[in-house]
Amino acid sequence: MVLQPLRGDGRAVSERPVHRGTPALSLIVPTYNERSRIAELIDAVFLTLERSGIDGELVIVDDNSPDGTGTIAEEQVPRYAPRLAVVHRPGKQGLGSAVMAGFLVGQAPVLGVMDADFSHPPELVPRLLRVLDETTVDLVIGSRYVRGGEARNWPFGRLLMSKLACLAARPLTPVRDATSGVFLVRRSAIDGVAIASGGFKICLELLIRGRIASVAEVPYVFTDRAAGQSKMNLREALGYLTQLRQLYAFQRFEGGRREIRYVCCDPLPDPAG
Repeated sequence: MVLQPLRGDGRAVSERPVHRGTPALSLIVPTYNERSRIAELIDAVFLTLERSGIDGELVIVDDNSPDGTGTIAEEQVPRYAPRLAVVHRPGKQGLGSAVMAGFLVGQAPVLGVMDADFSHPPELVPRLLRVLDETTVDLVIGSRYVRGGEARNWPFGRLLMSKLACLAARPLTPVRDATSGVFLVRRSAIDGVAIASGGFKICLELLIRGRIASVAEVPYVFTDRAAGQSKMNLREALGYLTQLRQLYAFQRFEGGRREIRYVCCDPLPDPAG
């Protein structure tokens, strides 16, 4: 998959005209069977953006959820138009391809990704954007595995698998949480980039195949979903192994190992302290 063209007119994403009123941030949320909290999430995202003074848009990409998630999201559009868009896909086609579909719809120079189940707190987004601006990096990642980060409510086996997945990617990138599902990236760093995998870990895919010259990790507390259907399954796990093999081959034979400026941010002060 390539981040172009946008529509049938052949224009690539990098060629889109920027009009007055273009949002500063396009936040992409892939969904599948999230009806119990999708309306709540939409409200929470826009409230957070408003309180932080961020002109952002939200793009929901729904893979034809049997529970009607896409319909519920569509019902919120009149309240937030033109800053809310819903993309309806014909079926479950993979998380990575859902994110890329959202990127094509988003208007902003900064693109973001988060989950719909509140495991990624909306309040994290303004801090990620602030770090992106202050450090001038190409990509900023919400990280569970740097100082101050944490994964809560996960069984030991799931936590171990997650950490092993990140460890397996360390020869590819200095990032500690390369499998993170919450991040912001500058459009200019991924315009025209070919994405070979439609798999689960789109952040890692962009890290290796994109023109990412600098990256920052921001600690946050991941809380496992309380409702909805987990996106992790055996097919996605096997897809990650395939993705790793492809990325190692790409780095060795095509892209080469690049020097990346790496920034690890300090955790936020403890309010109780």
